[in-house]
This record gives sequence, C-alpha cells and structure tokens, in this order.
Amino acid sequence: MLLNETRIASYFQIQAMIMGCGTSIETENQGKPSAADGPSKNPSPALTMKAAILIQRWYRRYIAQLEMRRRCTWNIFQSIEYAGEQDQLQLSSFFTFMLDNFTHLNGNGPDLISHLLDSVVEPWTEEGRQAKYEQISVPESYTGPRLTFPLSTTDANNLLTAVKEQKTLHARYVLQLLHETKKFLKQMPNVIYLSTAYAKEITICGDLHGRLDDLLLIFYKNGLPSAENPYIFNGDFVDRGKKSMEIVIILFAFLLLYPDHMHLNRGNHEDHIMNLRYGFTKEVMQKYKTHGRDILKLLQDVFSLLPIATVIDNKVLVVHGGISDRTDLDFLSTIERYKVKSALRLPRCSLEQLELGAGTRQGRAQLGSPYSQGRASRSTRKRKGYLARQSSCSSTSSSSSSSSSLCSPCISSLNTPRRNTPSPCNLPSPSGVLQVPFLDSFVSIAPPEPTREELEWRQVVDILWSDPKIQNGCTPNTFRGGGCYFGPDVTQNLLEKHGLKLLIRSHECKQEGYEICHDGQVITIFSASNYYEEGSNRGAYVKLGPGLVPRFFQYQVSRSTRKLTLQQRVNVAEGSALKALQEKLYAHRSELMTAFQQYDENNTGSISIGDWAQVVESVLRLDLPWRTLRPRLARLAPDGSVDYESCFEDVSPGQPVPQVTPNFAETLYRYRTDLEIIFNIMDKDNSGLISIEEFRQTWRLFNSHLGVDVDDHAIDEMARIIDFNKDGSIDFNEFLEAFRVVHKLDVKEQ
Repeated sequence: MLLNETRIASYFQIQAMIMGCGTSIETENQGKPSAADGPSKNPSPALTMKAAILIQRWYRRYIAQLEMRRRCTWNIFQSIEYAGEQDQLQLSSFFTFMLDNFTHLNGNGPDLISHLLDSVVEPWTEEGRQAKYEQISVPESYTGPRLTFPLSTTDANNLLTAVKEQKTLHARYVLQLLHETKKFLKQMPNVIYLSTAYAKEITICGDLHGRLDDLLLIFYKNGLPSAENPYIFNGDFVDRGKKSMEIVIILFAFLLLYPDHMHLNRGNHEDHIMNLRYGFTKEVMQKYKTHGRDILKLLQDVFSLLPIATVIDNKVLVVHGGISDRTDLDFLSTIERYKVKSALRLPRCSLEQLELGAGTRQGRAQLGSPYSQGRASRSTRKRKGYLARQSSCSSTSSSSSSSSSLCSPCISSLNTPRRNTPSPCNLPSPSGVLQVPFLDSFVSIAPPEPTREELEWRQVVDILWSDPKIQNGCTPNTFRGGGCYFGPDVTQNLLEKHGLKLLIRSHECKQEGYEICHDGQVITIFSASNYYEEGSNRGAYVKLGPGLVPRFFQYQVSRSTRKLTLQQRVNVAEGSALKALQEKLYAHRSELMTAFQQYDENNTGSISIGDWAQVVESVLRLDLPWRTLRPRLARLAPDGSVDYESCFEDVSPGQPVPQVTPNFAETLYRYRTDLEIIFNIMDKDNSGLISIEEFRQTWRLFNSHLGVDVDDHAIDEMARIIDFNKDGSIDFNEFLEAFRVVHKLDVKEQ
C-alpha cells in the first residue's frame, strides 16, 4: 500500500515539474511539521524513472492521436477539393462537346450554346485595346497609385503600399498594366532558361491562390524582387483566396520592372474556365464592375501567354504540375502556347473528321433531338457511369503510357470516377473506340490520328495538371480528373533524357509547405499557408544557389491561431472538414438512402458499420476512412449497428425549394456551383440578374446535362419562388441563398 502511494506521489511530483508548476510536493511542505516522527523519504530513482516513462508514453499516445486526427482532416479537405476539380472538368467537357458539335449535328443550336465558352474570340485589336484604356478618365478624387510606364521602382513601391492599405488600383491602370504585360509575354519563349551565375540564389514560390498575406510575408522575409534577388512564381496565383487581383497586379508590376529577374510560370488555375468556378472571375467583376469584362478578356490572353516551364542552370526543371512519359521539352519549346486559352478545352475538332463506327446507328438516331433525350432515367445515368468506370479501370491498370486524362468532349473519361474502384463486372472495353458521352447515350467513334494542335494541348495539360506517385509508371490522374500520375521511373527517364538533376513543381498542398519524393529528384513547393482552414498547413519557398542545393523556408500567416494550443487548432480544422463532409452527404442523400435500404432488408433503419462504410464510399468515392469517421457522422443503434438516417440530421436547407420533381432540391444543391457558373456566363450586362427567359434557357441546357425532366411551367414556378424580393428577376444572392444548407449545431450556438 505504501509502495503504491509512493508511486502516485512520485508520478504527480514529476508531472507537476514537467508541466512547469515549478514546485514539488515536498517543497510546498517544507518548514511545516511532519505528520510522521521519522524523516521524509524521497522516491527511489527507479520509481522516478518509471513515472517519467509513464508520462512519456501518455504524451506520445496523445500526440499520435492528434496526428491521426490531423491527417484524417487533411484527407477530407484534399478529397473534397479534388472532387470539386473533377466536377468542373466534367461540366466543362459537357459544354465543350455541345459547343463544338451541337450545331453541326442539329443545325439549329440555341444561342445559349454559342457563347457559353466562346470567350476566346478577341474583339479588340492591340490598338483598339490601347485606345480603350486611354479613353478611361481617372477622377481627381482617386487616392490610389497613379502608374506611369515604363514602371519605376517608385511605382512598384507605391503599388505595394496601396495594396497593404487595401486601396484598389483604378481600372485604367489595370488595363494598361495588363496590356504592357501581354506585349512583354509575347516575346517570351515557352521554356525560360536561367542561371545562378548572375545571382547568389534564386527563390522559387509555389501556389498562392489569392492569399495576399502570404505573398507580403515572403517579400518581408526574403526581400523584394530585384537583380540581386530573383524569383520564380510557379503558377496558381489566383482563385480561392479573396486577393487574387492584388497578387496578379503586384506580380505583373515586378515582371515589367525586372524582366530578367522575375519569372512567372503558368498554373492550371491561370485558366478562364477554372476562374468561373473558383472565384477569380467573381472577384474581378465585384471590384471592377464597369470594366470587369474587358479586364477578364485581357487576363485570359495574358494567362495563355505565360511560359510553361523554367530551367535553372540546365539542371533543374520548374513546372507547375508535373510531367508524363510523353513530356518532351524540345517539343514543348515549339508549341504555340497562346492557342491553349484553357487547358480544359480540347482543340476544336469536327465530327466530319471522325469515322463513326458501325455500332453508332442507335446513338446517331438519339442525337437527332438532344433536348428530348435529356430525360434519362436514374438507371440509365448509372449505367453510363458504370461503363465509364469499366473503361477507366482498364486504362488505369494498363502498364502502357497514358496521355492526358483530362475530361474532354472527345475522350471517354467524362464520367470517370474519382477513384479506380474495382468493378464486379467483366465487360470488355472496346479497343480503338472512343465512347463519347452525349446526353443519355454514348456514341462510338473511331479515334483519328491526333493533330499537331491536340499533341500540343496534351503536353500542356500534363505539365499543368499532373501529380507524382510512389509507384512506377504513368497512369491517368482520375483523382483530379486531369493530367496523369507519374512514377519515379518516369521522372528518372525525363531527367536523364534532358541532362537534368531535379524537378521542382507545385500544384499540391502539403502540410509542411513542401515535400521531397522520388529519391530526392522531385520537390513539391506550396506557398499558400492556411489553405484549407486556419492552421491547416504551413507555406514554404525554396532557394537554389550555384550548388543547386535546395534550402527550404517555412512560415504561417496567423492571426488567431497563435494563441491556440495544438489540440485547439486540430479541433478547428477538424470541425470545418466534418461540416464539408456533412454537406457532401446531404447533397447525395437520395443515392445514399437508396443504397442503405438495399442492405436494410427488414426496414429497421440501421445496417452494419461495414455496410454503412461501403455504401458511403461507393456513392461519394472520396477514399476516406469511413469507419474512423463514423462516430462524427452517424450514431449507433442500441444493437451496435448504424442508424443511417442520422447522417443527415445535422444539416438542413436554408430556404424551402419547390419539389417540382422528386429529390429536386437535393439535385439543385449538389449542382449549385455549376448553375452559378452558367448564370455568370449568361449575365452579359454584369447586373448580377438574369431574366426568367434566361433562367428557362439555362435549365433547358442543364436538364440535358443532368437528365432532369422539368417543364417550362415548373421552371417558371421555381423561378417565382426563388425570386424572394419579387422584382421579376433572379439575382445570384437569391439563387445561392435558396441552395444553401444550414448546420443545426451552428444555429444552436448562435
């Protein structure tokens, strides 16, 4: 008994000392009369060591649990992010196919199709653009910076100061800055070759994604760009963050100021179609309402002229995404990069050049009336997705090389799932035949020889979208939906072919801001800290000197998280990730319920944990540890099974939406981002409003995409209900409010 008490006392004594209490039990009792006549006994060294080992074990277990939660949170964020990118690719593919082939097949395509994605037409000549911005007057009341060209160091410093003070650069200077940047980039090659002989070190930065604070922190820690301090910014300057326009302005200003020492590579988000979904287009229109369209058109040209790659000392290749087994720097140097306005759009091809196979008669007959064929049943859509999964699995398992797997209108991966889930069916995948999705049918087309334009496009897509993997080989990147996964052998072959030693890329968020893989031959650098949530990750940049030995510098822009403990930071990030996951579950409620009920033969409302996890993964395809996440998403029934309806209890619609068809509100919520993209394209006058007729045209097209049968009367009724302020038009705020979900726990806290 005395021995146990001594152990306990020793345990708490050491714990108090480790936790910083500063005094031990015996110190507090010093000077006081002892209850025992005999002298006090100190614990033996052996007992003290045992207590220390117990505390160490407890602490390691505690840190391991936090790390497991942090990694699980990270996987949730990343899976949902890549799922959104694949949704964007699929929507773009559908629109592109309609734009390229709809009128040709039917002869009477609606006006809506003709301008959905055709913003690549240049309405202004160089002289016209210059005359346009010169005609814009700057009022005397304007307090922001006034730029003169060619830019001086004073102009750049004034610009930085204005941005820090949250002043908006006038549209006249924005257009002029973009005009000058475009003229400069036209003279630049596709691949830039640099040398460290002229500077001590070159700094390479990764994705910024509109995080202005990260850019300013980099400049504060590392210095401004100059002849003595050259920079490479490796793409993805815009989208997601709220200060993308400010970042673009600063980077372009320093590019013009130090053209030999400031270098910008193109990323996959320097793309006007990506900008529609991920916020940059909306940001520009909000900040420059009058001249927003002109700014966006000029930005589209500038983005397409950004160099594709940079080579340092003929030894280090810097690209945004990665490579494939078909990447050829010599060929890449010869392409006309400005033609790839968007990597999401395959170069235009006419069906006249394609030889329709013998099995296309049925598909051809169905193509005759596209809108009438939009009423695909759920089973038909599942069957289409199922066939696409078969094609994806066969192509992925193949050891042969992969061209770009970007979802495009002329390849079979439009409905490719986010994961290569094995399928129980052994249906053969036809070789040498493309399965082209069109509404609720598939058209089999004999693949033609790729044109020069298509080969160039594939090279660009692989550079902008690819990711490294641990395994050897090169396979389609079905996780993102575009580019490929390249293994260590692919990296080794490319480096040896071109006499290189190192590949530096970005494109992927890393918890520490950087990552080294492929036996030290590939470095991923990511410069946007707090990318998913406050405290979720660090940002980093890397410096290379003449010895080409990388030196990494990490940082984290933090305002609120500095005062939080590690556990509190994990709790904040985990809570945000779980909310996003609950919204995903809600968006697929009908599919999940149907699948749950197939396992619930006795209609008990509950199924086993294994069945629950299998159903959720089969529907969402996010490749997450659902058994581990189950306690945070669904509760158990008394018998230990999962009450599957409890998955949807914590979220509810923000506004009641008319159920013109079964599960209509759920469908609208799931595709609300896609609909907003269409609305943004249709809003020609930048008013933020669309008429009922435009709303009806939008739904006719989108019904074809979704296979949802909604007649004009139902659309008009839905528009009337969504028009909350009853002004006869629908604005984006009303639309988004109608398809927003509310987390019940948040309401209770409020």
